[in-house]
Amino acid sequence: MPELLAAEDTIGSPAVNISIFGAFVLVTLYITFRASRNNKSAADYYAAGRTITGQQNGLAIAGDYLSAASFLGIAGAIAVYGYDGFLYSIGFLVAWLVALLLVAELMRNTARFTMADVLAFRMRQRPVRMAAAISTLAVSLFYLLAQMSGAGGLVALLLGVSGDAAEALVVTLVGGLMIFYVLVGGMRGTTYVQIIKASLLILGAFVMTVWVLGEYGFNLSSLLGGAQSAAVEGRDVLGPGAQYGATNTSKLDFVSLGLALVLGTAGLPHVLMRFYTVPTAKDARRSVVWAIWLIGIFYLFSLVIGYGAGALVGPTEILGSPGAVNSAAPLLAFELGGTVLLGIIAGVAFATILAVVAGLTITASASFAHDVYASVIKKGNVPPNGEVRVARITAVVIGALSIGLGILALQAGINIAFLVALAFAVAASANLPTILYSLFWKNFTTQGALWSIYGGLITCITLIIFSPVVSGVPSSAGASASLFPNADFDWFPLRNPGLVSIPLSFFLGWLGTKLSKEGPDRLKTAELEVRAFTGIGAEKAVQH
Repeated sequence: MPELLAAEDTIGSPAVNISIFGAFVLVTLYITFRASRNNKSAADYYAAGRTITGQQNGLAIAGDYLSAASFLGIAGAIAVYGYDGFLYSIGFLVAWLVALLLVAELMRNTARFTMADVLAFRMRQRPVRMAAAISTLAVSLFYLLAQMSGAGGLVALLLGVSGDAAEALVVTLVGGLMIFYVLVGGMRGTTYVQIIKASLLILGAFVMTVWVLGEYGFNLSSLLGGAQSAAVEGRDVLGPGAQYGATNTSKLDFVSLGLALVLGTAGLPHVLMRFYTVPTAKDARRSVVWAIWLIGIFYLFSLVIGYGAGALVGPTEILGSPGAVNSAAPLLAFELGGTVLLGIIAGVAFATILAVVAGLTITASASFAHDVYASVIKKGNVPPNGEVRVARITAVVIGALSIGLGILALQAGINIAFLVALAFAVAASANLPTILYSLFWKNFTTQGALWSIYGGLITCITLIIFSPVVSGVPSSAGASASLFPNADFDWFPLRNPGLVSIPLSFFLGWLGTKLSKEGPDRLKTAELEVRAFTGIGAEKAVQH
C-alpha cells in the first residue's frame, strides 16, 4: 500500500487532484449553463418549472441530503469512535420516515416555493413569512458552515495547504465557486448537479466498500477486529460509549442528538423545497421512497468505509491530518488505491459539497426574495424578474457569511457531521412544530406560530452559543474543540440543545395559541385541510 505522508505534507499528487477537480468543475459548469437557458421565471429559478420526475427528485434529494457530513464526517466519526459514530447514520436515515409520513405529500399540495407558503396559508401573512424566512436563513447558515468547513479541509488536505491564512483562502475560493453555480443555474441546474453527484457518490462508496472488504477476505468480522486493534488505547469502537455514555451529561447529549437528527429532516428548508419541483403529490411521495432506499444503502457503505479507515489508516493518522476527523475517507482512498483513487474520491466529495451548498444557498435566497422582499416589503407588487434578481443578490450575501463561519469551523477542527446535527436541531426547534401544528391543528393561530418559531429558534441558538461547541474546550481536544477554544463562557453542558429547545418550541406553539385573542380563520383552515389531504386546488396555486 502507498505510504501515507506526514500531516504537514500533501497526500497523492496535487497535479492529479487538481486535474480531477477541474474535470468535475467543467462538467458541472456545462450542465449549469445548459440549465440556465430555461430559467425564465421565478418558478423556473426556484422549482425547476416543476418538471422533475419522482425518480429524478429522489436522486436529487439523496444528492442534497448526502452531504459532506455523510461522506466525510460520518466516516471519520466511525473511524475514530466506531459504534457511536454510526449513530449519526441511524438518526439521519430514520428521520426520513417522519418526512415521508407527515410532511412530504402535504407540503407539496399546499405550497408554491417555500416553507412559509404553508405556514402563512391561514395566518397573518407578513409576520409569519418574516419569521419563517429568518428561521430558514438560520438553518441554512448552520448547514453551510459545515459544508464550507468540509470543502476547505478536503482541498487543504489534497493540496498540502498549511496555516490558517492559506486554509482561509482555500475556503474563500471554494465558496466563491459554489456561489457562482447558484447565480447561474438556479434550481434546475442544481437538481441535475445533485443527480450526477448522488450517482457518483454511491458508486464511489460502493467501490471503496468492496475494496475494503476485499482487504479482509470479505469477512466483516475480520474488518471489525482490525478496527478494534488500531483503535485508541482503551477505546472500544465495537460497542457503545466511546463518544457518548461515559458520563450522565454525555448520555443526555446522545438523547438530544438523536432527537435533533430524527425530527430535523422534516424541518429542513432545502429538503422541503425539493418537494415543490415535482408535478404532483404522488411524485413527491415517490421521490421520498427513492431517497430512503438510496440513503439507506449509502449509510451501509459508510459503516464499512468508516471501520476500514479506522483499521487501515488509524485514528492517530486521521486526527493528525489537515481536516482532522473529516479526512478519514480521503486518507482511506489513498491507502487503498493511491493517487488515482484518492483523486476520484476527493472529486466525488468535492461534488458532494458543491451540490449541497448550491441547494442550501438557493433555498435561503429564495426564502428571502419570495417571503421577505416580494410578500412583506413589496406586498406582491414585484417588477418582472425583480424577485429572481433579489434572490441572486441574497445568494452572494449568504455565501460570504458562510465562508467566514466556515473558516472558523475549519480552524477549530470540528467534525462536520456534528455541525450538521446543530442545523438539524435548529430546524427541528424552529420549523417542525409550526409545520405540524399548521397542517394538523385546526385551532392553531398566528401568535402560536410566531411563539413557536421565534421561541424555538432563539432558545436553540442561545444554548448553542453558551455550549462547549462555541467555547470552553481547548484545541488540544482535537475534533471536540470549540470554535473559540481560548474563551470560556459555556454554562449549558450539552453540545446539542435539541433535548431542551424542541419540546419547548412545541409547548410555546400550544401556549401562544391558547393565549391568543384572535381565533383561527375557519375558512382558510378548511381550505388548507382539503388541499393538503386531497390535492384539490394545489395545481391552481402552482399556476398562480
